[in-house]
Amino acid sequence: MLKRWTNKRRRRVLVFGLDCASPELIFDQFRDQLPTLRALMDGGTWGELESCIPCITVPAWTVMMSSRDPGVIGIYGFRNRGDYGYGEMQTVDNQHISVKRIWDYVGESGRKSLVIGVPPTYHVRPLNGHMVSCFLTPGMGSTFTYPAVLKQEVLRLAPNYPFDVKDFRTHDKVRLHRELIDLTEAQFRVALHLIRTKPWDFSIFVNIGLDRLHHGFWRFHDPTHRLHDPNSPFRNVIRDYYRMMDSYAAQLIDAADDAIILVVSDHGVNRMDGGVCLNEWLWRSGWLSLKTPPPEGTITRFEAADVDWRHTRAWASGGYYGRVFLNVQGREPAGVIAPADVPAVKADLTALLMHIPGFDGRMLPMQVFDPVQIYQQVNNIAPDLIVYPGDLHWRAVGSFGFGGHLTLENDTGPDDANHAQRGMFILHDPRIKGRGRIAGASILDIAPTLLEQMGIYTLQEMQGQAIPH
Repeated sequence: MLKRWTNKRRRRVLVFGLDCASPELIFDQFRDQLPTLRALMDGGTWGELESCIPCITVPAWTVMMSSRDPGVIGIYGFRNRGDYGYGEMQTVDNQHISVKRIWDYVGESGRKSLVIGVPPTYHVRPLNGHMVSCFLTPGMGSTFTYPAVLKQEVLRLAPNYPFDVKDFRTHDKVRLHRELIDLTEAQFRVALHLIRTKPWDFSIFVNIGLDRLHHGFWRFHDPTHRLHDPNSPFRNVIRDYYRMMDSYAAQLIDAADDAIILVVSDHGVNRMDGGVCLNEWLWRSGWLSLKTPPPEGTITRFEAADVDWRHTRAWASGGYYGRVFLNVQGREPAGVIAPADVPAVKADLTALLMHIPGFDGRMLPMQVFDPVQIYQQVNNIAPDLIVYPGDLHWRAVGSFGFGGHLTLENDTGPDDANHAQRGMFILHDPRIKGRGRIAGASILDIAPTLLEQMGIYTLQEMQGQAIPH
């Protein structure tokens, strides 16, 4: 329930979302080359932003826009279990989101929103304002705008409007870089036009290109990456892209006139050192049983493996973090763990996961989370355990066939980077001087902060609190 509405402060707010933007690069390494962001910092309030667990794009932007944790929202990644069977997981889209987001509250106050590229907003739903959907949109043949007629305007501006780059895990870096620049220019052209021409009180534009750039080109930027090549023609690609984002930010600020500006990322970026093959480890440790072991040297997707479910206690899903599921009696079709034993089994498995060795025999810095303990609620079907391999310098690999529990090859294609738990924010009100750099801000704090700036009181069900500035 809303506490109350107020017209005391009817300020407009513009959010420039940079998916995966690094606080280390913006605040330190590239700061002197980013005059627009530096000016926002000089006059604003800024700092690192603690992301949600897991720090994954699809839940993170929803957490930011709703101030509800992933357990309350009921989504735990790009894909989620739709039932307790053993089939493939379902891809999340806007139809899976039941919590209200900022633009819903803004609309209830009688004001208008402009929402561009925020994950997940496909399939589009009505709002008081205008929307262009996100990277989950399957293509231009879809209904990707609200109102539907807005699609014609978008395609006049960008006839081949791209929602994402295809196959960003690729060795063809020339093609990837070209498509990233094309995507970024087209999306920004549309966003700037809509910000200039549509009525709005709250506006948000999320750039997905930076995330794809990090995954595709981080090795060329980071001298600590095991594949770093200081002489590569791509060595300055990441720096130049941040410079481009800075110039775009200047144009957005100019178009927004006297609005409050927030530049924000949903998570940060880490170099990728390798992969922990969770299902292979569970199999070799006796937690997962296979009727027919997969041939070594042939990568076998977990979904294609011949699992002996009646002798399997746990299995996992790979990605930028790991999800471990228990095979529970009365819950899964061939469950073997008694429900009363689940807490003890979780504790035993957590202890073992925390002692997975790296290539050198030393323990990798693993983090393991129990959704029941970290979320306010646990809705839909959550993992039984969430695993951050190698302090998020390693990814979780779900496939078999690597000959051991570690790999330097990604089973979904070449990828240079993982996500980091902390993103960044810069909040700037042109009418007042901010507090400078602060610590302790959470992704849950963004929605109440922005609603407060618009004169909309924070909501009792929100889990964050407004950031003082």
